Amino acid sequence: MDIKPLLRQFNLRPKKSLGQNFLVDEHALSNIVRAAEITPDDVVLEIGPGLGSLTLYLADAARQVIAVEIDHTLIPPLRSVLSARSNVAIVEGDILQLDPAELLAEASLRGGHRPTEQSPNQSDEIASHPSTAPQKDAAPLTPYPRSGGALGGMLAMTPNENYKVVANIPYYITSAIIRHLLEADVKPRTIVLTIQSEVAQRIIAQPDDMNLLAVSVQFYGVPRIVQRIPAEAFYPAPDVDSAVVRIDLPDQPRVRVKDVERFFKVAKAGFGQKRKQLHNSLAAGLPVKHEQIMQALSEVGIDPKRRAETLTLEEWGKLSDRLSG
Repeated sequence: MDIKPLLRQFNLRPKKSLGQNFLVDEHALSNIVRAAEITPDDVVLEIGPGLGSLTLYLADAARQVIAVEIDHTLIPPLRSVLSARSNVAIVEGDILQLDPAELLAEASLRGGHRPTEQSPNQSDEIASHPSTAPQKDAAPLTPYPRSGGALGGMLAMTPNENYKVVANIPYYITSAIIRHLLEADVKPRTIVLTIQSEVAQRIIAQPDDMNLLAVSVQFYGVPRIVQRIPAEAFYPAPDVDSAVVRIDLPDQPRVRVKDVERFFKVAKAGFGQKRKQLHNSLAAGLPVKHEQIMQALSEVGIDPKRRAETLTLEEWGKLSDRLSG
């Protein structure tokens, strides 16, 4: 799909403030959809559909696509591009302010179907929601409260087999979006994201190079890089190359802990001062006496002189449980 004529038609220019770099390479687009292993039973949440290049591929593979776009100026061209796709719902709003459970519930109520060769031009009205102003600090710090709404307990807590996220997300808000998806009560079974290559490497890091983002993602799922995408595959071309990361979420977090919130508080404190030894970082970041931290580290067999990037997920789990009392 050539997006330049579309931009001219609607008198639009990509907005740097929203990190708009549209993926236009057809080979890369089809590879992203294949990496997600989308089936005709899947409901796909796409974040930042832009001008619909990836959305077209997703709509051909999935039962339904929920495309969430924050930029109201892109809604008219999106409607134009996707007018023949009856299984796409366009939602205007900020994904960080939207509850995935509500989006899925509404998609379920709307129904929808994949276009067929016999009726390529038939389409239902594409849904639109009121715009929500973007907020830089909008990512929730705790999971959504459960409700007894349309989904009931069916989708709560464990990943939903037929819910997947596939998106080319803005670089500047990558961490917030990943956390938003992973901490929601309704979690996707698979997340496939096109993100900055450097961020992708951070996500798949292993002990000796661990970081808070890697701990956060790997606590919930198993990430791996499935594709590298050069900058020239985008319009306009960003300053950095990209990578496609697939995150598979098991039914339960990979580490069993007494208190998930406590786990992340301890990890955040540990990474709060990278150049310090672990016992000093924890003492500076937690309302716990230094001697208690030293005792906890000793009891779980962690050398207090180690640094946060050397710990495994299991070690963070044991330490947070011990500090939970």
